[in-house]
Amino acid sequence: MGAALGLLAALCYGGSDFVGGVGGRRTHAATVALLGQPVSLVAALVAMAVVPGQGPTLAALAWGALSGIGSGVGTVVLYRGLSVGRMSVVSPISAVVGAAIPAVVGVVVGGARPGPLVVAGLALALPAVVLVSSHGGGGQGAVASVLYGVAAGCAFALLFIALNEAGTASGAWPLVPSQVVAVLLIVPVALAWSPRPLQVRASLSAALLAGALGGLANLLFLAATGRGELTIVAVLASLYPAVTVVLARFLLSEHWRRVQVVGLALSGAAVVLITVG
Repeated sequence: MGAALGLLAALCYGGSDFVGGVGGRRTHAATVALLGQPVSLVAALVAMAVVPGQGPTLAALAWGALSGIGSGVGTVVLYRGLSVGRMSVVSPISAVVGAAIPAVVGVVVGGARPGPLVVAGLALALPAVVLVSSHGGGGQGAVASVLYGVAAGCAFALLFIALNEAGTASGAWPLVPSQVVAVLLIVPVALAWSPRPLQVRASLSAALLAGALGGLANLLFLAATGRGELTIVAVLASLYPAVTVVLARFLLSEHWRRVQVVGLALSGAAVVLITVG
C-alpha cells in the first residue's frame, strides 16, 4: 500500500510540475508559483478537515513546519536553478538527491532492511530519474546548475524526512504548518521575481491546478510513509520527472531522446521490482 501511495504521489508531483511549467511558459513561472502556493495551503486545510486523525500533537506540527522549510526552500531554489541554469542538469540532480538522502536515512537511522528485489529496484530508480530528465542541449553555468540541483534536492529530502517523522496519527494536520511555512518563504521571493503588473488572470487556472496537485501529492506522500518504509516511498515519489516527461510527450508532442526511453524503461522496471519485493 505504501508503494502504491508513493507512486500516486509521484503522479501528482509530476502533474503539478507539468501544469506549472506550461502555465509558466504562457505567462510567468514566478506568478504561477506565487498563486499556486496558497492553493496548496487551502488543499491542506481541506485535507485536515477530511482526515483529522487523532488530532494535532506538538511534535507532529513541529515536524510539519520543518517540512515546510524543505518545501519552500526547495521550490525557490529549484525555480531559481531552472531559470538561470540547465534544466537537464538541475531537475534530475534535485530528484536523485531528494531520493537518495531519505533512503540513506531510512537505512542508517530507521534500520530499514529492504530485500534484494527492492534493493535492485532502488538501484535502478536513481539512474532512471537522471536519464528520463535528460533533454540534451548545451548551455553555460553547468557548475551553478549542479549546485542548485544539489541544494534543491537537499531541501526536498528535508521535506520527505520531516513528513515521515510527522507520521499519520495526526491525520493531515502536519500539512497545515508545512504549507504555511512554505507560503511565508515562497511569496516574498516570487513577488520579487514576478513581472509587474502580475499576470493573475492568465496564470490563475494553471496555478489552481498545480497548487491542488502539489497539495494532494504531499497528502499522498504523508499517507505513504505511514504504510511503507521511507527508503522505498521517497525513491518512488522521486520518479515524478517520468510523469512530467510522459505528459509533455503526449500533450505537447515533445520529442523523446533515446536516453529518455531507456530511463522510462528503467523507471518501469524499478517500480515493478520495488512493488513485488
